[in-house]
Amino acid sequence: MSRIVIVGGGAAGFFAAITCAEAAPDAEVTILEKSAQFLSKVKISGGGRCNVTHACFDARELSVRYPRGERALLSPFKRFQASDTVAWFESRGVKLKIEGDGRMFPVSDSSQTVIDCLMNAAKAAGVKLRLNAGVDSVIKNADDKFELALSDGETLTCDCLLLATGGCRAVVAGQLAVSLGHKLEPPVPSLFTFHIATPWLRGLAGVSVESVEASVPGAKLRERGALLATHWGLSGPVILRLSAWGARELHGLDYKFPLHINWLPNLDAEKIAAEFQLRRDSQPAKLIVNTPLVPLPSRLWEQLVLATGITRDTRWAAQSRAAQHKFIQQLIRTEFQVTGKSLNKDEFVTCGGVRLGEVDFKTMESRICPGLYFAGELLDIDGITGGFNFQAAWTTGWIVGRAMAGA
Repeated sequence: MSRIVIVGGGAAGFFAAITCAEAAPDAEVTILEKSAQFLSKVKISGGGRCNVTHACFDARELSVRYPRGERALLSPFKRFQASDTVAWFESRGVKLKIEGDGRMFPVSDSSQTVIDCLMNAAKAAGVKLRLNAGVDSVIKNADDKFELALSDGETLTCDCLLLATGGCRAVVAGQLAVSLGHKLEPPVPSLFTFHIATPWLRGLAGVSVESVEASVPGAKLRERGALLATHWGLSGPVILRLSAWGARELHGLDYKFPLHINWLPNLDAEKIAAEFQLRRDSQPAKLIVNTPLVPLPSRLWEQLVLATGITRDTRWAAQSRAAQHKFIQQLIRTEFQVTGKSLNKDEFVTCGGVRLGEVDFKTMESRICPGLYFAGELLDIDGITGGFNFQAAWTTGWIVGRAMAGA
């Protein structure tokens, strides 16, 4: 009987265990989770709703959503991608729905639905589930088997070992891989929000804009998407995408850099000037501060007007050419000074981890240590926000599960 041990009771570990146990019923498959709870990241994902995947059903299109891992994931996605994830969960009674931005959630809007599905599938397949089972060290013995020393003093032996311990928040998290000959790309945060001390911006906490263009000129980063003002600065999909694509560059800047926001990315300076002229002609007596350009929220518009130096009592008819030019520049390039970062809620994603060139993505087996496999965020793979990190976990988990089962 083949003995398979999976270190890490998260999304990738569970998906691999279920896939392996279903494909090889005679194998003994065990999940070791060091904490007191399985699937803790699944539980908090999407504000407790679990963003299972993204409605992107083309392998190539899916792969380009990964700042690290695009090339490596292309072939795996041709074998198991988002549509396969949807089918897998729906075949087990968990129907998914697509939201306007492409994110997919269970129709129950509860992550517990996904957790129950994975737990039930693992138990039905005969997977052994062990909590509070940390692994202190691992060696490969003379019989070519893996010997695991658990934190409670117990020793386990297995034929195949899967490391699915999640993102390397610190290098120590990848110590088992390193001890078996692997090298890690240094871990740095990937999804985070920006701290900005500008008082008028902090006064807008809760205000959102559907589409802006945000750029970090010093790092040649530029993204479009929805923006959210917070009590500490800026968040929303556009900021999270910038943080993902610029993870290493922004880390190198110590998270202190100028950020430019174009509040009206669909209008150039000439078109904005034409809108202003229309208002001067049709509403000359109206106060500029009270007449925002669509689609900007009135609270944001008011602060942009005042930040430009235009007074509250200025009417459209009284706006000078110099003031107009300055205001247009404010609308198409407001500059903020970023002074730090915060994690995106409780969802911690890192770039960094086991080097991709050291792993065979046909099987997820180590090219350095036969019988050793990897899945999920322990690899130097991370996606932008929107369900892509879970999709990488499902895909790599499925591939490694089949490989360990010999399927």
